[in-house]
Amino acid sequence: MKPEHVKRADLTFFSGGAGTERAECHAWHLTGEGDALATDAGRPVAVMAHGLAGTKDSGLLPFAEALAAAGLDVLAFDYRGFGASAGEPRQTVSMVAQLEDYRAAMAAAARLPGVDPQRLVLWGVSLAGGHVLAAAAHRDDLAAVVALTPLVDGRAAGRHALAYHRPSAILRSTVLGVRSKVGSPRMMPVVAHPGELGALTLDGCYEDYLALAGPTWRNEVDAAVGLELGSHRPGREAEHVRAPLLVQIADLDRSAPPQAAAKAAFAGRAEVRHYPCDHFDVWPGKEWFDPVVRHQVHFLTRHLGT
Repeated sequence: MKPEHVKRADLTFFSGGAGTERAECHAWHLTGEGDALATDAGRPVAVMAHGLAGTKDSGLLPFAEALAAAGLDVLAFDYRGFGASAGEPRQTVSMVAQLEDYRAAMAAAARLPGVDPQRLVLWGVSLAGGHVLAAAAHRDDLAAVVALTPLVDGRAAGRHALAYHRPSAILRSTVLGVRSKVGSPRMMPVVAHPGELGALTLDGCYEDYLALAGPTWRNEVDAAVGLELGSHRPGREAEHVRAPLLVQIADLDRSAPPQAAAKAAFAGRAEVRHYPCDHFDVWPGKEWFDPVVRHQVHFLTRHLGT
């Protein structure tokens, strides 16, 4: 079944309330095709979200369609404050809130008609590739986890950035982040050209991200995101992931340190796939998208097969 035949519907679910503001998240539900992975209990279902300040309409759909064409239902969602989801403040990355959103999305996915709640899959890319490790840790009710070019260690990412950015550029964004944290929110671009202020300013990032950008995506993020990332270390949770784990590493990744991802993968006893490319080269329209998706489908069908 070709991906263009996959059925897609809109839905919403609520997240938050335990220390964070409760809000309605918007999601797409893609219905899995065929019976290859179906049992009497239903089809497996994958939950997926984007990376840093990303929205589900910015490149996630081709991944979701490929999984649905292989027989999985998919729930792709926007975090609170981003894309089509509600929530304030807008464009502010909170690791705690986004992890809550993943867990709320997992509960919503388990309630979908026609799915097997005992065969739940977590899928994450970039920043979300770290989220799925934390969300999966210490759980026995997951069937598989996929982490694509995951950002698993904020400190390592900071050191990694020094190899590709001028210290003055990092200092400028850090100062703005501190001002945003202690005062009113200060916004900066998610992606910008080298030498400009932004969260991602490596050569080619601006063009690569905008090539994926959907109608709900905004090129701005709370500058305090750098401070959030500094203490973000979900790779430590990898050893507590009990479900089969696939980690896909871009060996030339300038944004998410590949060494840190490899360390987390080893701790998580993961199946590992390596690609000789940079961070954005695994996305739709790029050379390595097809191999990445093919490996995901192969991994999932092996572990979800009836």
